[in-house]
Amino acid sequence: MVITGAAGFLGSHLCECFLKRDWRVLGLDNLLTGTAQNLAHLAGDARFRFMRQDVTTPFFVDVPVDLVLHFACPASPRDYLRHPIHTLKVDSVGTLHTLGLAKAHRARYLLASTSEVYGDPHVHPQPESYWGHVNPIGPRSAYDEAKRFAEALTMAYHRAHRLDARIVRIFNTYGPRMRAGDGRVIPQFITHALSGIPLPVHGDGRQTRSFCFVDDLVEGIYRLATYEGLAGEVFNLGNPEEVTLLELAEIVTSLVGTPPDVVHLALPQDDPTRRQPDIRKAQAGLGWTPTVPLREGLRRTIEWFASVTPAQSSQVSA
Repeated sequence: MVITGAAGFLGSHLCECFLKRDWRVLGLDNLLTGTAQNLAHLAGDARFRFMRQDVTTPFFVDVPVDLVLHFACPASPRDYLRHPIHTLKVDSVGTLHTLGLAKAHRARYLLASTSEVYGDPHVHPQPESYWGHVNPIGPRSAYDEAKRFAEALTMAYHRAHRLDARIVRIFNTYGPRMRAGDGRVIPQFITHALSGIPLPVHGDGRQTRSFCFVDDLVEGIYRLATYEGLAGEVFNLGNPEEVTLLELAEIVTSLVGTPPDVVHLALPQDDPTRRQPDIRKAQAGLGWTPTVPLREGLRRTIEWFASVTPAQSSQVSA
């Protein structure tokens, strides 16, 4: 099988997941936002091979392929705002190349899409049938519209070439191996709390998000990728437990053991006010429901961040 974006936060966890189930994995990544350190512990596994490759340029795979997971793409606002053209290319040209790879090998294909295709939603929670409310020319459109195009291209290959293609719309996910400086709210909150710095909250902090621990998400992705009879299907995967950013800040600081101090910053353009997945389809079709409560997942994530900055580890509370 092939996993693009293999050296990223989510991609590296997927490599682990499939290797544990005895798959042979070829991981591709251009290391623009991923890091080889995320895969260092897999170097001795004969079933795993890494190839540094930008999927926006043509490439050749010299091994049999029965499954392609296209997870290459800058995923944090800081990254896709810094690399808007590459983001658009990896979800257009990169999706075209990986779909072509799956077609050539008659392999199953899974596209990593995002809850961002729903934009700032007018329907709550968001089911797969919702078409979204997206600004097609705003700063976030480099990511939102790229993923919407990638979905359209994937479904075109499914219909025109009878490709067994599936789409996963991923809601906010967190856990070990997130980059401290990637700009997403949980690593920002954790690193600030561990350093004793007030947590940056955009706007009034009443906007909501739903956070899924990475182990739960990876299990859902594995089921979607491997279960039979799901060609052409789209699934939301995420944790429907909805919290405000102020509530999240309070949980993080209580776990770290620091005062719940925040500093309010300007709200970014087109920032969604609410975000919560409707996962009834995944519950029925995949038998999947997230099991890790937010507080427990945050505790594990804080411990990991503290372990990579050992001087701060003593600040983590039980």
